[in-house]
Amino acid sequence: MPSSHLKVLAMTATAPIIWGSTYLVTQTLLPADTPLTAATIRALPAGMLILLWTRQTLSGGWWVKAMVLGTLNIGLFFTCLFAAAYRIPGSMAALLLASQSVWVLLLSRWWLGTGFSMTAAMQCGLGMVGVVLLLNPGQGGLDMTGVGIALIGAVSMAAGIVLSKRWQRPPDVSQLSLTGWQLIFGGLLLLPLAAWSEGIPTNLELQHLLGYGYLILPGGVLGYGLWFAGIQRLPAFSASLLGIFSPLTATVLGFVWMGESFGPLQWLGTFCIASALTFPLWVSLKRRSAQPSRDELTP
Repeated sequence: MPSSHLKVLAMTATAPIIWGSTYLVTQTLLPADTPLTAATIRALPAGMLILLWTRQTLSGGWWVKAMVLGTLNIGLFFTCLFAAAYRIPGSMAALLLASQSVWVLLLSRWWLGTGFSMTAAMQCGLGMVGVVLLLNPGQGGLDMTGVGIALIGAVSMAAGIVLSKRWQRPPDVSQLSLTGWQLIFGGLLLLPLAAWSEGIPTNLELQHLLGYGYLILPGGVLGYGLWFAGIQRLPAFSASLLGIFSPLTATVLGFVWMGESFGPLQWLGTFCIASALTFPLWVSLKRRSAQPSRDELTP
């Protein structure tokens, strides 16, 4: 593999690694129980900085479409992410939110009429089994409200992804710019809700400012910038595999910094969810390796 490709791969993988650290930042640096405020602060400044960089605007019906996508992908998803991070271990919240790939398959079948292949069925089955095992019904003390919030976030993001595929981005607007507009609309939706329910943040300590700064710059601008710069230069196979780094990072940080732990069934559930995320990629890789090479076909 060329060194230039490895550099792009490493650069792009940095984005989901940063996003996976959001749960630890929420639990250790942010003020307690302020998910709407955290979601707003992550969305609005990052969206404004991205649009200042791209300087692209929308037209026609895409104003409404971007508002809908901003509500699903940013407003509701960010709120669920932070609310879940406050209530359940970050490793579990990240893995439950990562189950969005299963919901994407189901919603694509319903909204886009996409065929349901054996690979998709296996992926859905692994994901659902993983979620059940992760929750471990025999385990007590688990905040089921936090679990439900995380699953709502996964479905919300999945709905936004499927609608994005259905509507198809306008050719004169980059994906980074469209993301910036979604951050703006999602943040504007959250702003009055956060002010009404949680109040204006006052008496912020240094650690709170550091946490919010991390959400805006590394978590927002840098993360999205690296991600979109990388996926434009990587094969779809390589880019799609990198999403696993977000729940993996959250799990590792949760175990190292927060002392989180899993039982045997939850480890099995983690394996099932990770397999669901990467299953179609390994199937594709196996098919490629099974195809005879060009030299073998040459008489």
